[in-house]
Amino acid sequence: MDWQALWLSVRLATATTAVLLAIGVPIAYWIVFSPRRWKFLVEAIVALPLVLPPTVLGFYVLIAIGPLSPVGRAYARAAGHGLPFSFEGLLLASVLYSLPFAVQPFSAEFASVDRRLLEASWSLGVSPIATFRRIVLPLSVRGLVTGIVLSFAHTLGEFGVVLMVGGNLPGVTRTVSISIYDAVQSLDYASASRTSLLLLVISFTILTSTYALQRSVWIKPRR
Repeated sequence: MDWQALWLSVRLATATTAVLLAIGVPIAYWIVFSPRRWKFLVEAIVALPLVLPPTVLGFYVLIAIGPLSPVGRAYARAAGHGLPFSFEGLLLASVLYSLPFAVQPFSAEFASVDRRLLEASWSLGVSPIATFRRIVLPLSVRGLVTGIVLSFAHTLGEFGVVLMVGGNLPGVTRTVSISIYDAVQSLDYASASRTSLLLLVISFTILTSTYALQRSVWIKPRR
């Protein structure tokens, strides 16, 4: 069992989920409540990783943060090392790849809030931001939890994007999915089986616990 790779994947998934929560909520809020007619373009960009091959996304991220790009050069000067083949590069790629798994559940839940509650709040002179904080967020806990869990679970099993951007550096960019791939390539099926089984159990436990909690908290039993 490659515990080092598993721990790195958990760190990456946790950091990615935190970043997605911070940026996903404002993006989802803008998508739902913005009057801009062209916001469908933003929705398409956010959803692009759902249909784009991970290697394609990883390739473009690698080019965008490489040493020849302005972003890559600026980061290298500030941090003393480049973004490619680093944990920070993995984090950036993972955030982009898992963005729809956070934004779409957030947006769906925000849009389901009764519009009359919002209009009543606005008519009382409450600002849109305060209305969002006091009404929309408390009524959208289920969507927020779903987005957080999906983002974490999705990042935990990433392969194509992290391989393209981070490579396979033990302790730095070697995630659990890459560890499984290496074990299979080395014909070490026993190790690949153990790691895959552990990842399956973790993912299944996370999802079942979340859905069970949602049903017990938000769905009232019929009488």
